[in-house]
Amino acid sequence: DICSNCKSISHVTFYSVQPVYGAQHPPLDPRLRRTTVPFNNLKSKKASSFHEFARSTNDAWDIDEEEDEDFLGTPAQTSSGLHSTLAPPRTEAENLQDGQEEDSECEHVNGKVVKSSSDAYLNTSSVRSTLQKQQSLPVRPIIPLVARMSDQNASGAPPMTVREKSRLDKFKQLLASPNTDLEELRKHSWSGIPREVRPITWRLLSGYLPANKERRELVLKRKRDEYFGFIEQYYHSRTDEHYKDTYRQIHIDIPRTNPLIPLFQQPVVQEVFERILFIWAIRHPASGYVQGINDLVTPFFVVFLSEFVTEDVENFEVAALPLDTRRNIEADSFWCMSKLLDGIQDNYTFAQPGIQNKVKALEELVSRIDEDIHNHFKRYEVEYLQFAFRWMNNLLMRELPLRCTIRLWDTYQAEAEGFSHFHLYVCSAFLIEWRKEILSMVDFQGLLMLLQNLPTIHWGNEEVGLLLAEAYRLKYMFADAPSHYKR
Repeated sequence: DICSNCKSISHVTFYSVQPVYGAQHPPLDPRLRRTTVPFNNLKSKKASSFHEFARSTNDAWDIDEEEDEDFLGTPAQTSSGLHSTLAPPRTEAENLQDGQEEDSECEHVNGKVVKSSSDAYLNTSSVRSTLQKQQSLPVRPIIPLVARMSDQNASGAPPMTVREKSRLDKFKQLLASPNTDLEELRKHSWSGIPREVRPITWRLLSGYLPANKERRELVLKRKRDEYFGFIEQYYHSRTDEHYKDTYRQIHIDIPRTNPLIPLFQQPVVQEVFERILFIWAIRHPASGYVQGINDLVTPFFVVFLSEFVTEDVENFEVAALPLDTRRNIEADSFWCMSKLLDGIQDNYTFAQPGIQNKVKALEELVSRIDEDIHNHFKRYEVEYLQFAFRWMNNLLMRELPLRCTIRLWDTYQAEAEGFSHFHLYVCSAFLIEWRKEILSMVDFQGLLMLLQNLPTIHWGNEEVGLLLAEAYRLKYMFADAPSHYKR
C-alpha cells in the first residue's frame, strides 16, 4: 500500500533513538487513536524491514469516521531549532503562569505522549529532574506558521531593507504596465515576491490572469462566475452513488489539512476546501481526488486571503469577511490550483506514475551527487519511496512550515516547469541538507524517523533561499546532461 509509505511516525519513541519532529505534524494526542504500540515491545524487537516497521506504527491520519469530530483540537507548535530536535516541554506550573496559553502542548512521560494540561501529572522525581535539566537549554523564539509569511527570516525578525523596498517598487512598476512583461516578472519573482504584490503576481505567473491590464477585471469576473456555475451544476451531486465515495474521502481529509493552523479548522474554510476539491475531482475523472491534493489548495488560499489580512493570518476569522470577498478567494484558489495540477496530473492518475518516476530520478541523482548518503540508505535497507513519495505527492508541504512553502512556490511559479521538474532538484538539495544527521543514524528505525520528521519548524526565507540556490546549482549541473546522474 503506497499510502503507508507516507505515514507520520513521530508519535512513537524508539529505544535509544531520540525522536525528531517535523514542521507541521508533531505527535497528536494519543487518545485520538484506538491503538498504540507498547513502548516495551519496541525495545525488545527491532523492525528488520520497512513493512514490519510500518506495521509497528500508527499513521497520524488513521482516524475512524466517528473520531473526525475530535480531530479539531490542534497540537501546539513545536520550537525546534534548525537541524535540532524538539525543544523540551514546559512544566505544568509554567503553563499555568502563562495563563494556559497553549493547552495542547505535548510532553513525553515514560516514552508516551501526554497532554501538558491538568491531566498530565509527573509522578516520579526522576522525570521531574530530567525535565528541569532540559529546561535550562536555550530555545529559539516561536515563529508563526503563517503570519507575516513573506517577511519572516529564520530569527523571526521582519526585515524591510532598502533593497527590499527597491524590489517592491520594481514589482509595482511591472504590474502597473499596460502589458506586464511576464519574463521580467518571473526573473524578479525567482528570489521571492513581496507580500504586498504576491496575490496578483501568483495569478499572473500561474496563467490565470492575462498580461494585458485592461482585460484582467473582465477575465476575473468571467472565471469566478464560471466556477460558481460549476458549484450550482455539480455540487449537489456529491451525495449521488457515483460521487459519494469521492466526497466522503474529501470530507475526511479536510480536517487533517494543516491541523496546527486554526485558520484551517474553521467550518467556513473547510466548506470552501470541500467545494474546491470536489469540483476539481469530478472535472478530472482521469485522476479524481487523491489524498495529498487537499494540501495544494492551502498556499493559494492563504495568499489570496492575505490581500485582506495585514497580520495574524493563521487566527483570522474568515467568516468576518464579506461574502463576495470569500467567494472571490475561493474561485481564484480553485483556478490557480487547477493550473498547477495541469502540469503534474500524472502524479495523481492510476498508480501515480509521475511520482514513481520522480522518486526513481531522485535516487539516481543522489547516487551521483552524494554517494555516501546513497550507500548509507542501501546499507540499512532504506528505500527512497519510503520517504520521498510524500515529498513528491505533497510538494514538500508536510516537511516545511506553510510560510516556507509559500516562499518556495514563488520560485516554482517563476521557474519553467517548477512544480514538475525543478522540484526534483529541490528535493535532492533538501535531502543533502541533512547529510550529517542522516549519516549519524545507524539503524533503519532512526533513519525513517528522521526522514519523515525533519526539524524545519524554524525555517524561514534565509533557509529556503539557500535550499533553492543549491537546487539551482544541481539543475545547472545535471538537467541538460541526464546521463551524468544515470549509472
